Amino acid sequence: MGFSIILTEKGGGTRRLAFAAEEITIGRVDENDVCLPRGNISKKHTRIICKDGAIVVLDLKSTNGTYVNGKRLNGPQVVRPSDKIYIGDFILHVEPPQEGAADGAGREDAQKTAPPDSAKEDPVPASSAAEQSVLLESTPAGLPPPQPSAAPPPPSDKPAAAQSEGSPAARPDRGQILRLLHDRLIEALDLRRLDVDALGSDELRKRAEAALRAIVGKMDGAGELDRAIDREELVQDVLNEALGLGPLEAYLRDDSVTEIMVNSPSQVYVERHGRLQRADKVFSSAQAVLGVIGRIVAPLGRHIDESSPLVDARLADGSRVNAIIPPLALKGPCITIRKFRRGLFSAANLIERGTLTQQMASFLETCVRMRRNVVISGGTGSGKTTLLNVLSSFIPAQERILTIEDSAELQLSQEHWVALEARPSNIEGKGQVSIRELVRNALRMRPDRIVIGECRGGEALDMLQAMNTGHDGSLTTLHANSPRDALSRLETMVLMSGMELPVRAIREQIASAVHLIVQQTRFADGTRRLAAISEISGMELDVITLQDIFQFKQDGFDGEGRVLGRFVATGFVPKFYDDLQRRGLPVDMSIFREE
Repeated sequence: MGFSIILTEKGGGTRRLAFAAEEITIGRVDENDVCLPRGNISKKHTRIICKDGAIVVLDLKSTNGTYVNGKRLNGPQVVRPSDKIYIGDFILHVEPPQEGAADGAGREDAQKTAPPDSAKEDPVPASSAAEQSVLLESTPAGLPPPQPSAAPPPPSDKPAAAQSEGSPAARPDRGQILRLLHDRLIEALDLRRLDVDALGSDELRKRAEAALRAIVGKMDGAGELDRAIDREELVQDVLNEALGLGPLEAYLRDDSVTEIMVNSPSQVYVERHGRLQRADKVFSSAQAVLGVIGRIVAPLGRHIDESSPLVDARLADGSRVNAIIPPLALKGPCITIRKFRRGLFSAANLIERGTLTQQMASFLETCVRMRRNVVISGGTGSGKTTLLNVLSSFIPAQERILTIEDSAELQLSQEHWVALEARPSNIEGKGQVSIRELVRNALRMRPDRIVIGECRGGEALDMLQAMNTGHDGSLTTLHANSPRDALSRLETMVLMSGMELPVRAIREQIASAVHLIVQQTRFADGTRRLAAISEISGMELDVITLQDIFQFKQDGFDGEGRVLGRFVATGFVPKFYDDLQRRGLPVDMSIFREE
């Protein structure tokens, strides 16, 4: 029997290969029937089977995939001579075995007697018995039976050149182009063996950019790139993916983006002005995402692999990064970046954005200066850290401040400031330093104020003890949906410390240590506001009593889905304001007038 392959290299020549066997393999190494030594082709890439007149193509779990008419194969697929098979830099057409002359003559006679339009009216059959047999034989165990390829589209009135440029089957998509250029760049510079440290990042980027522009120019000359693609943008995207943080570079430079989320190589989301939106740029492959994660964590001495598939890190500008890879991430490597704001946020900025009012800001400033212990409560992404930064700015400059964080995000303008950051375990599972250990150590460093970025566990007990033993004016944040929930969460975290304390004792500790709970909320339209400022006024029986001082009352939504509402004072005056007034200190009591 046997069959033939017409093999065309992109930007190169065309050759025909004939085979007497029913089955061949294509790959990068010599043991294949067809050896294509290119960096974007796997050792064993594709299998082609020709049996009983049916031609089946099967991808052999290659890294870059096998495509038929622009669609990636997920299993065996029947192809026809008109179908285009993309393997790396090559396009293949498979021709079935030539029949005998007598059969050919008979076929010609049949064509002569057929009506002139019969070829157009007679569709290609969906599947023959021979095709189904070969498909089932070539399907790996555990996969559902595959489907044969669809019939080719009807002829178009457009010229051939126009069809080639406009048809998705004729040209790879942007992701394929990125992969192709990336592989060719690696092959041209041999980045795997290049002494990157000796070259320096600037020189390496210059050499890579020059090589990449030459590759793009060659592809342009061969007609491999769609005219609609921006060449300059394409060059920068490939350079960023090969040497930087890929498509993330553009969004890290964009000040309107506050958070970046990579769900999979082809699915990237960003948050702008409090709203999530699908990003235009994507990664070329899962390997490219892994490369970016590696470039982020390596300078910090951290690692990520199958045995340790998640990691927390931060970028050089202070942005917080979380990464998680397979087998935990089923759709591919995931990255979440909380961008670090350049420059200090002030109370005036929050007032301008509608997060709080001038009266509320003045009250909170007085609370911090008068050494009230404040807990900021809120959900993920509600702006707790931003508010903690603003409240920390109210601490007098002459006081010694210690900040303790899991991942350093706080920015303080005061000079007398010591910043401490927890440390995860090393590759051997040793060397971890928790927030709780840092809180205990901070008490020996003679702090005037202790600011904990976020309480998540047993360190809550140490924080409460510090607040109760002369370290008034401490600040922290925690995750909770309301001031009452924040109290319950504090109880739970104290119990996580391992100390078997009665619930009443824990509540008494909380009631005497914490003075204010500030509730931060992210609303449905993406805006962030202070939903409530509440004072802990004591205990009644076994229940901690709370009294709201300020509230945000939501009135509904406008025509564009924006939240409508107003901040109101409840009329309640906190206890310590009465004390300040009795001591003759200037305080503005008008801010508590009920509206």
